[in-house]
Amino acid sequence: MNIMVKKILIGIGIIAVLLAIAVGGFLYKFSAETGKMTPVVTGNVTAEIIAIKNDFANMYLIKDSTNYIAIDAGKDLTVIESELKKLNIDPLKVEAVMLTHSDMDHVAGLPLFKNAKLYMARNEVKMLNGEQQKIPGYNNSISRSDYILLDDLQTLEIGKVKIHCILTEGHTSGSMCFQVNEKYLFTGDILSLHEGKLGHSVEFFDLDHNKTTKSISKITNLPNVEYILTSHWGVSKDYKNAVNGWRE
Repeated sequence: MNIMVKKILIGIGIIAVLLAIAVGGFLYKFSAETGKMTPVVTGNVTAEIIAIKNDFANMYLIKDSTNYIAIDAGKDLTVIESELKKLNIDPLKVEAVMLTHSDMDHVAGLPLFKNAKLYMARNEVKMLNGEQQKIPGYNNSISRSDYILLDDLQTLEIGKVKIHCILTEGHTSGSMCFQVNEKYLFTGDILSLHEGKLGHSVEFFDLDHNKTTKSISKITNLPNVEYILTSHWGVSKDYKNAVNGWRE
């Protein structure tokens, strides 16, 4: 084996070791951060809101007469399907899915909801086309391309459900909160809850942590909100107490 070949092999070996260290470090940090999360168990939050737990994440269903509107689509399709069966909910009764953003732990169950229209923020397209990436060379992806794009402060009605859209960029380029029927605020991943009070997002998972922090202030003075429903940190039933004292 000549010297050049040896140098190439050594170089490849060094690169492989560095990649292994980087991947191992990422997985360790990922596990450590998700292990701290406190999603609520599957079941009713209120008479009209249902939480679905899958691992460290929650998605939610809003009752609309005999149908449902989903906030996000969860982390694991198999788990979501199983939890829906336990609740005797037919996924074909989901008429709309509102994505807070397109990270993998929010979109896995989309294939279950075959009759649902899909909505997400216009800015979130940047996460799908590669214009914005959390990890270089890795784009977010979803199983559908027939999504309906939403703008900041847009309000829409689906059945008897009124949804006000608030762009809260930072966690992703198009992270969006949804204020539903005035009193329910679904926040996705832009904040955490600790002892009933608002906390920061997990910087490790943010596209731009500073923007995420500034975005939280957009949802701390909303009239009529009673509940905050997060994707990873549970639910607050006392909005005023939760937001009181928040500082960027």
